Amino acid sequence: MKISRSFCRYLLLLLVFFIQKGYVTAKAFTGTYGINYGRLADNIPSPTEVVKLLKASKIKNVRIYDADHSVLDAFSGSGLDLVIGLPNEFVKEMSENPDHALNWVKQNVHAYFPKTHIVGIAVGNEILGSNDLDLQDSLFDAVKNIYNATKKLKLHKMVQISTAHSQNVFGTSYPPSSCTFKEDIAQNMKKILKLFSQIGSPFCLNAYPFLAYMGNPDHIDINYALFNPTNGIYDKKVNLHYDNMLDAQIDATYAALEDAGFDKMEVIVTETGWASHGDLNEGVATLKNARIYNYNLRKRLAKRKGTPRRPNFVLKAYIFALFNENSKPGPTSERNFGLYKPDGRISYDIGFPSLKSSSANSLKVFRAQICQWYYMLILTLCATTLFQLL
Repeated sequence: MKISRSFCRYLLLLLVFFIQKGYVTAKAFTGTYGINYGRLADNIPSPTEVVKLLKASKIKNVRIYDADHSVLDAFSGSGLDLVIGLPNEFVKEMSENPDHALNWVKQNVHAYFPKTHIVGIAVGNEILGSNDLDLQDSLFDAVKNIYNATKKLKLHKMVQISTAHSQNVFGTSYPPSSCTFKEDIAQNMKKILKLFSQIGSPFCLNAYPFLAYMGNPDHIDINYALFNPTNGIYDKKVNLHYDNMLDAQIDATYAALEDAGFDKMEVIVTETGWASHGDLNEGVATLKNARIYNYNLRKRLAKRKGTPRRPNFVLKAYIFALFNENSKPGPTSERNFGLYKPDGRISYDIGFPSLKSSSANSLKVFRAQICQWYYMLILTLCATTLFQLL
């Protein structure tokens, strides 16, 4: 027993030493499955109800697109891992003023940590793939200032800094091994990648086979996009076969990272999903296809395996999205990516419970108990009456 306690003390001291020396970096993802909790809607459940739903669904990894305090309060003590977002409209301000970045981290992270388990800050979303050149040039300094703020507050070992990219940052991406970053964003991208490689952050990718298929339906097999059985594609350059599009999109990203000199960086999918309803020109956005994609994706992630190019990097993905969001702009599909309807019922069944299911099940149990008690009462009365007659 003494040896065991001494050994445990030694391990604890060793862990403290590694943390102090900077050998332990923040990890913002547990397991393989996460969800994006978007709130551009006026009819979805309260954050408190959402926490109940996520816990019932056993979804631990959650991303939001801002740092709304009602959400941070609701997640307090929940045990859920939360990545918060610095919205694009604040990126330029944070890039120009380190004090503003420090105050933002104080108010939205430090004030809630650790009871609200904030494990990451996503600085902006899809900025380098946008057409806003000023915003592109501001991203690196914003990321650096937010990171320095976490370091000053001694949070940098526990809160991971990231930024998500769309596939617009890539040039040619077919076959996957030929993928590179676009020349016009390469300079800003490399600065960010260099910082991320130093602080242990992953490359965050928003990957949508749904959008890729809609953009080229004549040359893409729908089954390939939906994880259904298919012949897939063969990348002759690296002698690799792909039986689904998401794996190919991720490996294209790894190829671009290698080309840029960052072959050790991990890729995490921060958004992926399939719309269940769309406009007339979005015929592939159906309830059936959305269920197939998300069901197959869940099975794919449960296998805890990597991609053909990176078999040792277990694939991790945040699904887009938790709810259908009726206030989102754009085509109808944008408002119909949710696994859940606004009232908390499932949009389609891929194995998750409905928000109402627990109360409904309780009601069923209660009714069954009432029936059982009533039945026992009748039997008792009958037995008593019979006894008296005898």
